[in-house]
Amino acid sequence: MINKHQATLDAAVQALHGRTFFAAFPENPSPDIYGADADAQGRENFAAMRGQRFTELQQGEPTAWVGQEESPYEQQSLDIKYPFYAPEVLVQNAQGAFDEWRKLKPALRAALLTEALEGMRARFFEIAYATMHTTGQAYMMSFQASGPHAADRALEAIAAGYEEQTRFPEDTRWEKPMGKYSIALHKTWRAVPKGLALVIGCSTFPTWNTVPGMFASLVTGNPTIVKPHPKAVLPIAIVIAEVQKVLKEHGLNPCICQLAVDADDHLIAKDLAENPAIKLIDYTGGSQFGEYVEGLKNKTVFTEKTGVNSIIIDSCDDLDKVAQNLAFSVSLYSGQMCTAPQNFFIPATGVKVGDVLVPYEEVVQKISAAVTGLATNPKAGPHVLGAIQNPATHERVKQLAFDGGRSILAHGTVDNPTFKNARTCSPSIFEVDASRVEQYSQELFGPIMLVIKTKDTQESIRLAAQLAREHGAISCGAYTTDTAIKEQIMDEMSLAGTPVSFNLTGGIYVNQNAGFSDFHVTGGNPAGNASFTNPEFVIKRFTWVGFREPVAS
Repeated sequence: MINKHQATLDAAVQALHGRTFFAAFPENPSPDIYGADADAQGRENFAAMRGQRFTELQQGEPTAWVGQEESPYEQQSLDIKYPFYAPEVLVQNAQGAFDEWRKLKPALRAALLTEALEGMRARFFEIAYATMHTTGQAYMMSFQASGPHAADRALEAIAAGYEEQTRFPEDTRWEKPMGKYSIALHKTWRAVPKGLALVIGCSTFPTWNTVPGMFASLVTGNPTIVKPHPKAVLPIAIVIAEVQKVLKEHGLNPCICQLAVDADDHLIAKDLAENPAIKLIDYTGGSQFGEYVEGLKNKTVFTEKTGVNSIIIDSCDDLDKVAQNLAFSVSLYSGQMCTAPQNFFIPATGVKVGDVLVPYEEVVQKISAAVTGLATNPKAGPHVLGAIQNPATHERVKQLAFDGGRSILAHGTVDNPTFKNARTCSPSIFEVDASRVEQYSQELFGPIMLVIKTKDTQESIRLAAQLAREHGAISCGAYTTDTAIKEQIMDEMSLAGTPVSFNLTGGIYVNQNAGFSDFHVTGGNPAGNASFTNPEFVIKRFTWVGFREPVAS
């Protein structure tokens, strides 16, 4: 098993250091790559799961069968039931699997987990349809984000954990000269896992946001319980089933990795998080629950919470290309991405385009027209915006109003010819006065754009950095042709722990993060305390413990 996957692990470790493009799992759902029947088979497999019990898990007899998922495209239940286990049973199962898992060599754990990713690969299309009908992502995003991109992020965590656990020798002869004699000791070291791990997933990216923490804990020897959002279980349930399959095939306890689902009338995340046996917690979701998790005692916690992402527009070469890029960024998955931009800072004096100063109002209208053009394009709109995962998000957009603000573009519906009953909503645009910071200092999840008219670019930079420092930010976009302004933005936003994408046009967007190259979340502002996948993301999951004794004469 180690030999089978060593080349993949070595390449992944090398990619971590090089930060250049690396993808072990192709993102193109081409029949030439995945097989002529892969898509049809995945669609059929997903359809066959509906109205059934999910029986693939191997973690004992459940006490009940539960399920709450609804398709945002159909607005009807998937009627899939998952095995429910009491939190204390899940913890006991994990404790029973701890010793055998922690005693495996890191290289073998890494190889076994990489083998599980191969099983996941065979089910990318099935996972894609499961993601579509739980999150509302469009087909292509569902395939890429929950399939290849998630698998690459999982491999990234495996590789990082493997490298950190093999960084130092397992044993050595230590000899200290003492003049006429020397002292010799035999020293050994063990990377000792912290204990049981809990991963709490979100409703919009049930695999991409879950697998980094899940595989980071597993590769470092910690049995892991995954508690997905009750409205988005199936995509990660399939991944866990593949992990359990590999574990059982190699004579290991499948409860090394378990799925924990909420009861229909009882959410179990707090019960699990507060259990003393749980030592590690990964969390993705709203800030209120994230701060609760961060406040738990005797836990090592990794969080990704809400943030307020900004766009700073100072100057550019082609305003039309900028408007098109920004329209796509706010429309992609209807703004339901943690990296989606929300606040657009534009100077009242306008934006310099080449040698021409374009008035503020014209800049705003160009962006508005680009958003409208995309949302109403029948060939693009449904495939970019997808559907709204949560009815509450839809209501937020419909009810949103700002005291003293101006509506620039009202929301609308996006016709989906395939799914007539899809819950859709095109982006709305509001102008907010720069002095009303309280109106744009919180995340308004969904397809909502706020245009903030500032005195000048200096105020734009100051406000964007202030929001990131005080309320968190996961991404920032900036447009400037002035090298001094660019350096200032880099300096201010880096101090606010926020990565910046400059002058993006064409086919790359501020929303996107590439595995093995981009660090997702920095841990440097209130949007989260962790970053995957940097070394800290894995080394905090285990402890180095040393042993020494005199060398036998």
